[in-house]
Amino acid sequence: MSSGLTRRRGGGGATNDAESSNGVNRSHSSAGTRDNGLETSYENEHGRKIAFDPRDISESAERSKQPKLTLMDEVVLLGLKDKQGYLSFWNDNISYALRGCIVIELAFRGRISMQKDPSRRRFPLADRVIEVIDDTLTGEVLLDEALKMMKQSEKMSVGTWIDLMSGETWNLMKIGYQLKQVRERLCKGLVDKGILRTEKRNFLLFDMATHPVADGGAKDEIRRRVRNVLTQRTVVLSGSQFLPENLEFRYTRTVAMICAAYAANVLENALTTLGHEARERAFTQTDELLAEYSQWPFGRKPSSTGIGANIPQAIAEEVNASKDKELQLEVVAACLSVFTRLDSLL
Repeated sequence: MSSGLTRRRGGGGATNDAESSNGVNRSHSSAGTRDNGLETSYENEHGRKIAFDPRDISESAERSKQPKLTLMDEVVLLGLKDKQGYLSFWNDNISYALRGCIVIELAFRGRISMQKDPSRRRFPLADRVIEVIDDTLTGEVLLDEALKMMKQSEKMSVGTWIDLMSGETWNLMKIGYQLKQVRERLCKGLVDKGILRTEKRNFLLFDMATHPVADGGAKDEIRRRVRNVLTQRTVVLSGSQFLPENLEFRYTRTVAMICAAYAANVLENALTTLGHEARERAFTQTDELLAEYSQWPFGRKPSSTGIGANIPQAIAEEVNASKDKELQLEVVAACLSVFTRLDSLL
């Protein structure tokens, strides 16, 4: 299905399922447990029982294992005007790329994978069917919303899911799969994470909520990481709260973020400090990364520019260390292949 989007080098839905009405299923038994045996309360130091939802604990544990920012967060931050607090009104591609990032993030977190069917290799990557392998909530609202839809729906291909979540469909029966206001919801999530703040800005005829950068360290770290990958011969990714040392697929995730930012037309915002020639070499390197990692198994061809010479080996080591997760990485490659379909790819 063609997205009909255009590509420029310049920078620039479905609702959550209803939860239980009271939010916490309190037990009347003396042990304070549900019928299924899960604890739902504990006694504090004063002997009073405190009720809680076990899902809150599991979501907190999930967050502790993941970087502070999702791929969607990073792409939105790259596209956001620091002081004005809004994205370019002329960027047609970012919405589509963000839906692809949702699918990639779910794959990295082990929630979805390619359907294990040997015959799938007869089809292009984007046309291969994905399935939910773990429906545990992530604690990220957009990810959980997409995960619930995938769990309750018929199995569909990577490209179809990205199209449907973007609203790129003529099928009225599937219009409900569209994820709405993704950019605004991501910005509000970044406000909750302390990265952005909310202000009201007047645009002549109307007022609009904007989200200027409150913590510039997060965006600076993303820019440094992008420039590191796209300008250095040997790429070393330093550990931080945004890319922990023990995070699985650190190099693969970073390459996916850069390719998504490229598809979203916001990558140049990380390269503004480079000279013209260095910027052109960076874009050439991005073209090569997108070509190599939009196929499966991942390509291992060294960079013709001499930039990031160690990246193929680093990613190969990540893949070899997680052989049981190759079907998840195949989803990542499929999403990157969808990005290459954008019209006028440069």
